[in-house]
Amino acid sequence: MVRRIAKPAHVFGRDAEWDGLVSFVTRPLPHAMLGVVSGRRRMGKTYLLRALVEQQAGFYFAATAGTTGESLRQFGAALAAHAGSPSPFSFANWDDAISYLFSLATPGRPLLAVIDEFPYLSKTAPELPSIVQREIDRFQREESSMRLLLCGSAMSVMGGLLASTAPLRGRAQLELVVRPFDYRESARFWGVQDDPALAARLHAVLGGTPAYRRQFLAEDAPGSLEEFDDWITRTVLSPLSPLFREARYLLAEEMDVRDTALYHSVLAAVAHGNSTRGGIANYIGRKAVDISHPLNVLEDSHLLEHEEDLFRSGRAQYRITEPLINFYEAVMRPSWARLEAGQGREVWAQSAERFSSQVAGPHFEAVCREFMLGPGAALVDAPLGKVGRGVVSDPTERRQTEIDVAVTEGGSGGARVALLGEAKWGRTMGVDHLDRLARAREVLGARGVDTGRCVLACFSGAGFTDALRAAGSEREDVLLVTVADMYA
Repeated sequence: MVRRIAKPAHVFGRDAEWDGLVSFVTRPLPHAMLGVVSGRRRMGKTYLLRALVEQQAGFYFAATAGTTGESLRQFGAALAAHAGSPSPFSFANWDDAISYLFSLATPGRPLLAVIDEFPYLSKTAPELPSIVQREIDRFQREESSMRLLLCGSAMSVMGGLLASTAPLRGRAQLELVVRPFDYRESARFWGVQDDPALAARLHAVLGGTPAYRRQFLAEDAPGSLEEFDDWITRTVLSPLSPLFREARYLLAEEMDVRDTALYHSVLAAVAHGNSTRGGIANYIGRKAVDISHPLNVLEDSHLLEHEEDLFRSGRAQYRITEPLINFYEAVMRPSWARLEAGQGREVWAQSAERFSSQVAGPHFEAVCREFMLGPGAALVDAPLGKVGRGVVSDPTERRQTEIDVAVTEGGSGGARVALLGEAKWGRTMGVDHLDRLARAREVLGARGVDTGRCVLACFSGAGFTDALRAAGSEREDVLLVTVADMYA
């Protein structure tokens, strides 16, 4: 029987994450358990774990960048404070420190122990994962109430803890990735859920990172769409704001990033519409083979995503997953000197087209796919399979049609297509968009793909023409989806 622990009122959202952590801590097993919690910085991992530690009277240690000796002293002081000792504990090495930590777990009463920013420790003490493995293995055989959580923000390091031949491979009973709020939860967090147009723009710039509102902006949020321009110039585009250099820091904080100029160039290439490996290499003046490592690191860091083409095997496109980085590369970086000189208002006034085409537009497409994975699934009369994007090549008309939102039926292996969609952020959609989708459906059908139940969807941030609205009301195979529908 798992004991229920109420989530504190000050923790917004994160219901699934909280329930997973509580289940891990309170599971009535007489053996030690290990959990790994990861997520990019600013996602609220520490906030969440501290709340749980306080409720459980557990042990919490936040590592910092430092030498092994300094880290051991800090760890000993934290353990002494937890144990109520007036003087800090002294450990000769991490072997002694971890052994002592496990000895504090008395049978019958689970001890929650959290080691935060674990990558800082493992960088100077590479033997640490092996030491944890040894203790976990020992207390899998002997009775123990230890519930150890290792947490970190360096995604490439945390992902490697349980991978392949790593010492902790197969030892964890919990692997939790704390992700950004989705677009609907983010709107509630910022208090703009009743203003979809504002919520969509806000999410296109800052995404679902909770720390940006609370810690960075001290609750400074736009109250209406009319306030958005003033808000963005005094926050994201102001050299006096903590958000001004945040995109640079996000990249620099990743441990596997060495040549930040190269990584920024790769991200800039994607932000400017070069989404294939060859296009990225051509944009930055490198060979495709030379950018394999940066692409892999950015993917491991959850800053870049590799999206397969649902209609062309072996083809894929890259997408920046952190909206603030995409905004920085598309809008801020090209005008950095002017922004540093305090010309944020002027730069923003001249960036409307760039923001629409390179930031809001691609972000809107991604949100439309997210919508279809969530509440939008009810609009498709078929079991949900894959949701993605792709390109349909038309040999007869010698053109390629980009499908922004594609849904295949579950269990069909992609052989049945349930939805083909086009998404336009700043342009009113008309019947010409619908005709393109219809032609793509014909081409797929001619290839042998089952499109008998395929609906055609138009997602728009600017609305639809009267003719398209009429088609949407008259035809059962046509869906018209607005931003308001996606936030409803």
